[in-house]
Amino acid sequence: MRVQPDDTSRQAPAVRPRGWLRATIVATLALGFVGAAVGFIGFLSQLRGVEIKPARNADGIVVLTGGSSRVSDAMELLAGGYGKRLLISGVHPTNAASDISRTLPDNHSLLRCCVDLDRSAVNTRSNAAETRRWVKDRGFKSLIVVTSNYHMPRAIVELSHAMPDIALIPFAVVGEKWRDEPWWTSGTTFRLLLSEYVKYVAAEVRVRLADIGIEVLPDDQPPGSTAPRRPATAQAN
Repeated sequence: MRVQPDDTSRQAPAVRPRGWLRATIVATLALGFVGAAVGFIGFLSQLRGVEIKPARNADGIVVLTGGSSRVSDAMELLAGGYGKRLLISGVHPTNAASDISRTLPDNHSLLRCCVDLDRSAVNTRSNAAETRRWVKDRGFKSLIVVTSNYHMPRAIVELSHAMPDIALIPFAVVGEKWRDEPWWTSGTTFRLLLSEYVKYVAAEVRVRLADIGIEVLPDDQPPGSTAPRRPATAQAN
């Protein structure tokens, strides 16, 4: 008597690969989520919760516009002798020095003698490019970087890539909202940090690729390729 083959035994090999593939996808996604969570925690660990004056002076100071009190804090550092000159990077083209002086009535003399305005930068990467030109023109070798605490990691990535031979000294500005309430209790602050973390990772990846000769976005962009500016003092970073 002929024995009929077992259909289930023939189907089993086809089922197992599908289950293995599904398990691999789930495991990969889980590892990716854990990696992103660990990276986000590492990003948060870089953010200062209080403002700390620079440990030493520098040749120059650069402030990247786009957040509250950044410019006023940078002017205080300049007045305190922490740098010889200040570059305000990311000023809207329609804004003049007089517009800034109205917001800083106690620093008119410093604005006239020791402050330069950059109206070309529209984002953090172009902030770094314009700062590089300014530093080269002035012959500076060290620079105090002023920007918001959440923006500082990405700013340092871009600036150190643009100027690897310049000593960068961070001065992180801590906003009132950050001081008043923990970031995890505010949905707006949490979304801001997540967005900044994604931008920070993207900057890190692009810079590391550039270091091995792979340019994702060349430094020289064609005319008209930059994003339009907002009708404000500067585009937020």
